[in-house]
Amino acid sequence: MPTGLKRDLGLFSTMAIAIGAMVGSGVFILPGVAFVTVDGPAVVLAFLLAGILILPAAFSASEMATAMPEDGGSYVYVERGMGPLLGTIAGVGNWFMLSFKGALALVGGVPYLVFVAPGIAEYILPLAVTLAIFFTLINIVSTKSAGSLQFVIVGVMIVVLGYFIVGGVPDIVPEQTAGALNFGSSGLLAATALVFISYAGVIKIAAVAEEVKDPGKTIPRAMIGSLVLTTALYVAVVYVAIGIVDIPAAIEAGQLQSDGEGPIMGLAAEQALGTIGTAAVVAAALLALASTAN
Repeated sequence: MPTGLKRDLGLFSTMAIAIGAMVGSGVFILPGVAFVTVDGPAVVLAFLLAGILILPAAFSASEMATAMPEDGGSYVYVERGMGPLLGTIAGVGNWFMLSFKGALALVGGVPYLVFVAPGIAEYILPLAVTLAIFFTLINIVSTKSAGSLQFVIVGVMIVVLGYFIVGGVPDIVPEQTAGALNFGSSGLLAATALVFISYAGVIKIAAVAEEVKDPGKTIPRAMIGSLVLTTALYVAVVYVAIGIVDIPAAIEAGQLQSDGEGPIMGLAAEQALGTIGTAAVVAAALLALASTAN
């Protein structure tokens, strides 16, 4: 049934929407918290396992979005198979999930803003609300504009994170990454569950399926491609970050909170990349959190 929506999103714009929805809180907020949860460097394994565990959901969403390339995501699939009541419940639940994830991203930028400009801490809430309104208007006015904006944001973000990985490798302390793939680590399952939300954005593609060009080919490629790329990026970035930052020492020094929350990427960049590198990583963090909110 025609809805008047234009199919403006190609493969790379569609991938950018998914990557932008994933790479945000997962890599800039959660590594320190997950490190404390797993009590060690096996946080790297937690991110890898979470990326693998999301695959069945990604495959299922890909099949459903290909068969029914309509806007609405899980609402459409559940409504068609189980009726409008359960479809509405699924749709509202998905909306809340993405809304809370976006809110986490906007508010989660606080430590990074305060990291470079401590004096603006009191203005964080108005800034977050302003950004939320801005991204809402962009998506209402034009999905193509939203996709193009997302493509630019994600491109810059990936370049900076690549720079962080390459520039940070020489500063890794091997003792801090020993046991990164230890399946016997205490709290591994809890940490995996914690970081699982980092990959939830992959299903965002299903919500804009009706605006994707050639959805039968583009949607599966975009979902799997974005998930593989994001998983590899998470594992590499988190490995480098915990290899540079001594998290227990940072907590003791008050640089991170007792639960590991804080600008761990900013601390790592400050130690390994200097002033310019730190500015680039903080900017990437803010872009990533903004793209997640978008």
